[in-house]
Amino acid sequence: MPKSSAKSVIRRRLKNGLTVVLKEMHAAPVISFCVWYRVGSRDEHLGITGASHWVEHMMFKGTKRFNETELDRLVSREGGARNAFTWIDFTAYYETMPADRIELAIDLEADRMVNSRFDMREVNSERTVILNEREMYENSPGFRLNEEMQAAAFRVHPYGHEVIGHVTDLRSMTRDDLYAHYQRHYAPGNAVITVAGDFTARDMLAMIEKYFSKIKPNVATPKKRAAVRPRIVEPAQRGERRIIVRGEGETNYLQMAFHAPAADDVDYMALVALDSVLCGASGLSFFGGGTSNRSSRLSKALVDGGYAADIGGGVLPTVDPFLYTISGTVMPGKSIEEMETAIWAEIERIRTQPVENAELEKALKQTRAQVAFSTETVTNQAFWLGFAEIIDDHTWFDTFLERLAHVTREDVQRVAQRYLTRDNVTVGAYLGSGPATGDASSDEDADE
Repeated sequence: MPKSSAKSVIRRRLKNGLTVVLKEMHAAPVISFCVWYRVGSRDEHLGITGASHWVEHMMFKGTKRFNETELDRLVSREGGARNAFTWIDFTAYYETMPADRIELAIDLEADRMVNSRFDMREVNSERTVILNEREMYENSPGFRLNEEMQAAAFRVHPYGHEVIGHVTDLRSMTRDDLYAHYQRHYAPGNAVITVAGDFTARDMLAMIEKYFSKIKPNVATPKKRAAVRPRIVEPAQRGERRIIVRGEGETNYLQMAFHAPAADDVDYMALVALDSVLCGASGLSFFGGGTSNRSSRLSKALVDGGYAADIGGGVLPTVDPFLYTISGTVMPGKSIEEMETAIWAEIERIRTQPVENAELEKALKQTRAQVAFSTETVTNQAFWLGFAEIIDDHTWFDTFLERLAHVTREDVQRVAQRYLTRDNVTVGAYLGSGPATGDASSDEDADE
């Protein structure tokens, strides 16, 4: 029988290594089916940066059974929607369908796990598409600053490059490079299926086993073990790092990045609370719709104080230690130095003076509201089941609010003292020198 856990979530591992996580939700006759692969930009090295994102593009080009046009037509004809996204820790594909049509999605995903075509003409066509995508991002001061910041903050870990990859690698990668990346990482033992919606667990497991259990543990090379994800350790930073980016636009931007713990670290939840106090709840806003941060400390000090047009922060949950970032737009007439000084003043205040219980509770209430927003649909539920399973296990998200509620004002002060230091920071400035050509962009990617 399937292994079960709290909140009616069922987890099972098939003989070929495929992990399946199911959550029944019978409010509406809809099901979201999502396949996650433990491969993202963190699994790339110089020479193939951007391969995970490029492979995602190729997965929409069809198989011998279903060509590209037919894939879209079949799903839309049944009233469904499909998409995919590549991030630093994973690549995921999903279909949200009427409940009685979900078998189509299961069939399509099983087929492309094994049989995706990497036609040379399609590879070259997507090379042009992705280079154009990267060029579009480069028009954004936010992207350009963020790329340089990650490169400066990480000397060893592959978190130091953007999801889309370096332009030199995008120009030089071959069809064989991409196909080898697909063969190595797209296998049952490296995958997680999450399903949320109107189904019975027994029937859903039977359908998944029907289409996926016959796939070998490693699709392309059965004599080799499936890709093993190493735990790469970034050496501790031992001094402040600074970078300056110059480019188009009339506006200046400031970003400060502190090395931060991974999602499974005991300090992670306290840092989420710290971020909520300083910048407003933002750590789980993958779907947008975050709460207002106008009452946060940095907003009051910098926006109301006239130093910044906007200010925000974020500590995203990741497999390995990543970054806690504070970013803002410098107010015309103010300097980057003045804005940075004002931020450090607030950091020093939270390091030396414990937050009041009422302030902490207000910040945590904002985070709870954001969590509620991010779980409204079956698609979001399937997302968080898979996301949690990739970074830790599916209970990570189920217990998020419970663990957050145990964060104390002493915990917030402790992590501020530990992580928000001058020896642990990378400071970046974007200095505009001409007409603006784009808006800020994040390193998260969604395609097709």
